[in-house]
Amino acid sequence: MRENQRTIESEVTFSGVGLHTGVPVDMRFRPAPANTGIKFHRTDLDVEIVADIANAPDLAGSIRRTILGSGESRVSTVEHVLAAAVGLGIDNMIIDLNAEEPAEPDGSALPYVELLRTAGLVEQSEKRFFLEIRKPISLQENGIELIALPHDGFRISYTLQYDDPAIGTQHMVIDVDEDTFIDQIAPARTFALGSEVAALKEMGLIKGGSYDNAIVVTEGLTKSNEPLRFDDEFVRHKILDLIGDLFLTGLPIKGHIIAHKSGHSTNVKLARLLRSYAETKYGPTMKLRHETPMQTQFDIHEIMKILPHRYPFLLVDRIIDLGPKHVTGIKNVTMNEPFFTGHFPGHPIMPAVLIIEAMAQAGGILLLNSGGNPAEKLVYFMGIDNAKFRKPVLPGDTLRFELKLIRLKTRICKMRGEAYVGDDLVAEADLLSTIVDR
Repeated sequence: MRENQRTIESEVTFSGVGLHTGVPVDMRFRPAPANTGIKFHRTDLDVEIVADIANAPDLAGSIRRTILGSGESRVSTVEHVLAAAVGLGIDNMIIDLNAEEPAEPDGSALPYVELLRTAGLVEQSEKRFFLEIRKPISLQENGIELIALPHDGFRISYTLQYDDPAIGTQHMVIDVDEDTFIDQIAPARTFALGSEVAALKEMGLIKGGSYDNAIVVTEGLTKSNEPLRFDDEFVRHKILDLIGDLFLTGLPIKGHIIAHKSGHSTNVKLARLLRSYAETKYGPTMKLRHETPMQTQFDIHEIMKILPHRYPFLLVDRIIDLGPKHVTGIKNVTMNEPFFTGHFPGHPIMPAVLIIEAMAQAGGILLLNSGGNPAEKLVYFMGIDNAKFRKPVLPGDTLRFELKLIRLKTRICKMRGEAYVGDDLVAEADLLSTIVDR
């Protein structure tokens, strides 16, 4: 699997009608920098929606399509466009559209694959961060089953079962890469049972549906404006939908996905489970497609732009590592520290409360960089729990503070902090803080 991120080389445009809304839409696909992910830009509303599970509401996969939302705005039936992106290995792209729903020309991902290939594909310097499945992850619901298993690649096994003899039971196993996706999955078209059509119309759906962009199955017969593209086209389209829905996990997947009778609703639920697994497995080192790497190191001048403290109470000299949920800071303890003058004269020891204060200042840098402009916020202590001081800190020591964010809810947060001199743990505590406006 490719190690580097990819975008398109040039802009391309596309127009058509949405499958469910029936509304005409003009689309523009634009290149995007590394770590952008795929973003849908509703030009009619001037709203940007990232293709990520965080923007998928609880019912995102309901009623025959996958929906993304931001506030009151949404974009729906995104699965075929996202499947085309996965199949071509596109990580970063902006999709402008002036309506809620992308165009649905023939019910498959092939038109988008062909369009994006004309735009050209460009390798980017940034590496991809893979979600590697290392243990079984399963979902069962109303006779539907999804399992994710370890595999060195991206493999999908899908079993489809319908009573109508035109579909029956279909099964397919495929190792998904650019070639297999283009040849074997992208051309497979969406379908519906004839018995479902009236109900779907009553729900205000398939307003743009026709025999040009869907297959209708009725009593052993199929109706569309062309013959079946594959004998097992139905299971292939289900795999296409699953590939598009799993893009929302936020990470390219290395694993074997086994699906039995799954649809958009359970596909999206699996994407949530995989995201949760990734957050637990990788912790603060995880980097989603759309996350710009944080600045990870700060010198004293940059620290002073974030923290309000000044000498002699600024107790952090450097930040050597910063992530979304962790920070590592350095304090060089010298004989010139003013607190040594009166704290155990002749036997200088750094006050334990100042070790905690320095630890908290390092944690403050983590919190103030968690969102918004740090120059507009302050961090106040609310509580200290489970504090222990294990060894004295002396002049000449280099203190290393390692803090992890345990919980951040609204503006209240809890961090676990540890202080080291070399490999020796000298202090530890749980810190409770609040973020306020300056």
